[in-house]
Order: sequence, then C-alpha cells, then structure tokens
Amino acid sequence: MTRSYVIIPFTVLAIAGPAPADTAMECGVQVSSQVEVASCVEAQIRVLDQTLDEALGFARDAAAELDAVTEREVAVPALEEAQVAWVAYRDARCAYRAALFGGGSGAEIAEGSCRVAATRQRIDELMASLP
Repeated sequence: MTRSYVIIPFTVLAIAGPAPADTAMECGVQVSSQVEVASCVEAQIRVLDQTLDEALGFARDAAAELDAVTEREVAVPALEEAQVAWVAYRDARCAYRAALFGGGSGAEIAEGSCRVAATRQRIDELMASLP
C-alpha cells in the first residue's frame, strides 16, 4: 500500500514542529492544578503516539520502496531495529528523568514531558529521512 505524501506529512510536521522547551510548562499555562497538568501532558502523548505511528508508516513505505528497487531487504529491517532501540532508549531515559523526582508527585509529569520531547524529535528524524 502506498501512502500519500502530500497531506499527512504536512500535518505531521505541523504537530511535530518547533516545540516548547518543556511540555509541563506549556500545560501549566493552560491549566492550574498538577492533576490537570498531568492530564494535559498525557493528552499530548496520545496525539504524538498517533503521529509517530503515521511517520513510522511513511518511513516504512519509503524503506520498502528502496528495498524493492535495490532488490535487497535491508532498509525495512534496519528501520524496525532502529525503532525498537529508540523505544527502549526513550523509555529508559524518561524513567531516569522521573526517578530524579525521588518518587514525588512530579515524577509522572517529568516522565511524560520527556516522552513528548523525545517523540517530537523522533517524528522529525523519521520525516527528515523521507526521500
């Protein structure tokens, strides 16, 4: 299945474009309580997870086309391996950020903010790799 590279990537780039330095601060401007900030961060994670899936789909399609042209199956497996490694890195990095809060109430927000920033960066990387 070939995806359209006209409409969706523009949407992906609009969502993943220049990000605030800290998601928790951005959410804190919109709401007042820590519970609401955590909810705002979680909502951003949900949107970015869907956007990441789209960007990964575009990257898979491009890798599959390259594999077909070169008659070698290397690009798709390399992308899959890189994605698995990236998820592990993101999760470990963000767990560390949460651990810096010593189990305090801001740990969940710190972890979520880290995940938002990392996911935005990964989306940008994937989209930049498209032909």
